[in-house]
Amino acid sequence: MISCLTGILLAKDAPTVVIDIQGVGYEVDVPMTTFFELPTIGSKLTLYTHFAVREDAHQLFGFLNEYDRRLFRTLLKVNGVGARTALGILSGMNAQDVIQCVLKENIAMLIKIPGIGRKTAERLIIELRDRLKTFNDKSAPKFDGALSMDNASPKDDAINALVALGYKPTDASKSVEKCYNVDHSSETLIKLALQNMVR
Repeated sequence: MISCLTGILLAKDAPTVVIDIQGVGYEVDVPMTTFFELPTIGSKLTLYTHFAVREDAHQLFGFLNEYDRRLFRTLLKVNGVGARTALGILSGMNAQDVIQCVLKENIAMLIKIPGIGRKTAERLIIELRDRLKTFNDKSAPKFDGALSMDNASPKDDAINALVALGYKPTDASKSVEKCYNVDHSSETLIKLALQNMVR
């Protein structure tokens, strides 16, 4: 089990980052709520990780704090929710919003996330509402927004990031176009486009 990684941030290509640890580059997929808070390339970084083993792939998922990783693992316990779906949930909303959606039984918000249909949303609510009532909200981190990305085309980067999270290319493109501004960074575009998706 790989519990955490500490090293130098080598690359950011949403939703994947590469961390250099003593000459070995680890690819880690992160939710956008983590991606927005990453430091600049070349900075030291620690990610709390979840190691997923499948027949066709071994994958690392990373989070800036234990709270988000714990919620990610809680989501994986729901029937029909895999790692990609859980990553999409924590990209469309921050941890506190996910918890509130479940506790308030807000199916309409949940089904706007890629990979979440009505049946899955209902399962999330039924299977998680009791568990999340005792989830320690006091240690929840605050989600502050974006840092600048190191990519050349903000619009393309934003669309590619949304597609990687499970959104259809046409939907991703439309959502990015709605909020596109030449002055926006890639991360700002991703954040605004995600907000459009879940409204």
